[in-house]
Amino acid sequence: MRRFRLGMVSILAFIAASACVSNEKIIYLQNQEGDTPIEDGELISYEIPEYRLQYNDIIDVNIQTVDDMIQNGFNNKAMGGISGQMGNVASQSGGDIYYMTGYTVDNEGKIRLPIVGEVVVKDKTLEEARIAIEEKLRVYVTTELYVKVKLGGIRYSALGEFRRPGKFVVLQDRMTIFEAIANAGDLTPIAKRDEVLLIRQYPEGTRLHRLNLNDRHVVESEFYFIQPNDQIYVEPMKVREVGAGENAAQSIALVISAITALALILNLIK
Repeated sequence: MRRFRLGMVSILAFIAASACVSNEKIIYLQNQEGDTPIEDGELISYEIPEYRLQYNDIIDVNIQTVDDMIQNGFNNKAMGGISGQMGNVASQSGGDIYYMTGYTVDNEGKIRLPIVGEVVVKDKTLEEARIAIEEKLRVYVTTELYVKVKLGGIRYSALGEFRRPGKFVVLQDRMTIFEAIANAGDLTPIAKRDEVLLIRQYPEGTRLHRLNLNDRHVVESEFYFIQPNDQIYVEPMKVREVGAGENAAQSIALVISAITALALILNLIK
């Protein structure tokens, strides 16, 4: 019986040890052993290719003539007020303000504008799309014309070991993967930060990419900045399989509960 007790205690001690997650697996942006270190304060340069519009993207098209500018000002305050009100509603309801007010790229790579009709924008940059829309408008408008085309925010999904997984829309033109993770409440302590799966849409299809967020060199990666419609999936570590807690306190509580249950069983056996 004594050997049995010692064996059970050893097993529980092993479980407790395996439940602990080392800092090396949690800390972001480390200088990995064997890689050229990136020192603090060192300038990291990168080239960001211009994003090209794809199917299911939503763009915001703002068109102003001279009369519009005289009446509403250069900032188009009338439209800004409407967008501001819709933005407040969307932020409270979790909706997408540009879903109703923007223009969605269809499966043929086109958007449909009032009067102008269909305009092909797929595989075009925002500037190229602006020029294409302006050329279509010149048939109907002879006065001075101002056309602004922007992405209707960055849409992405966060799945797996996030504190707040879900689908998000961020109203900005550029976003890093760390900003995307922070927006989803950060990763849980048992998330595999060294094997993050980035699912990215391309004109020809979908590709899967693995990222190591523990490695400081991820900042130099072409995937450091996320793109619209990206999906980020994070798997749990092995500690989840043994039912361990997410932190030391939970793991200790789990071990104490197991020891208590074992002691009760042993007393019953006696």
